[in-house]
Amino acid sequence: MADAPGSAPDLLEAATRRSAMQAQAVAESLTLPVGLTPKDAVWRLGPVTLWRYRPTQPAAERHLVPLLLVYALINKPYIFDLRPERSFVSYLLDQGFDVWLLDWGTPGPEDNATTFDDYATEYLPRAVRRLQKTTGSEAFGLLGYCIGAVHTALYAALNPEADLRYLALVTPPIDFSDPDSSTFSRWLRADRFDVDRVVDALGLIPANLIETGSKWARPVDNYVGTYHGLDARLDRPQARVMWQALHRWIHDGVPFAGEAFRQWVKEYVQQNELARGVHVAAGQPVDLKQITAPLLVVAAEYDHIVPLGQATPVLDLVGSTDKRLEVVRGGHVGIMAGSAGPKRLWPLLSAWLTERSGS
Repeated sequence: MADAPGSAPDLLEAATRRSAMQAQAVAESLTLPVGLTPKDAVWRLGPVTLWRYRPTQPAAERHLVPLLLVYALINKPYIFDLRPERSFVSYLLDQGFDVWLLDWGTPGPEDNATTFDDYATEYLPRAVRRLQKTTGSEAFGLLGYCIGAVHTALYAALNPEADLRYLALVTPPIDFSDPDSSTFSRWLRADRFDVDRVVDALGLIPANLIETGSKWARPVDNYVGTYHGLDARLDRPQARVMWQALHRWIHDGVPFAGEAFRQWVKEYVQQNELARGVHVAAGQPVDLKQITAPLLVVAAEYDHIVPLGQATPVLDLVGSTDKRLEVVRGGHVGIMAGSAGPKRLWPLLSAWLTERSGS
């Protein structure tokens, strides 16, 4: 006698088949092509590469001010260019921007002595000079995302003479005056976390250690919600591919150079030096009031990594008169790479940048 529809054997077979499809989708994500927008390496120094994306618009229809994108140290910057159907870079190119990317690369043991400030005082100024030399334009714009926003803010404050036409900071972790404002800052409190012991023991902070911390910050969402989301997309090819692209990016982290991590935790998070106006980088006091370029700060409404209280105070710390805050619905990653990116954040950024980019 055949089993009735919906019987236990049928349900078990269906569940097994579904589980196999999920496993295959996860495995395929590890080799899914990402970051496909054509680009050329213009300059390299150590692990750092400066890229220029190939334009899609005629020269007469491009903005005059080149735009340099700067992302965080602990993830790869193809978050800006996940897939052709979800690429912030491609969107900007189609809007006529001359798009550049500063890729921090993957540090090795030889980079372990690099401090957090070195990225803003050694690498970023050289990249800007090469951009200016290549384009013939002294004017340029900066867009920093997450920790990359801190580096771009540092650069702007330390180089007030630069012809910086605009500064866009997306989810910038600037103010840690409330040590319990996020799970990460709570974990990194000086009375709970001995950063010297960690760096002295490990040197480079492994990518998988950072990833594990990110997962434990929201364990239910990361372990249950993630794969529930995959199951909901299994039968929709385009949605499944976008899940796979983001899954690859999440698990494609890079290590944190030991001295950079030590300085970030001690001086930026625990001592909140930047927001307090007492930080010194490369022998120079860092005064955010020296930032006078037009400023756009974007915060994510549901950001558990950089909550509003860490991102928004920078508006009151800078010297810019043309400054604006936008709180975008979504999470830290979702506002840029999620389905809402092309609907909310990308048009917002493009419109604001266009007003200050010339034509």
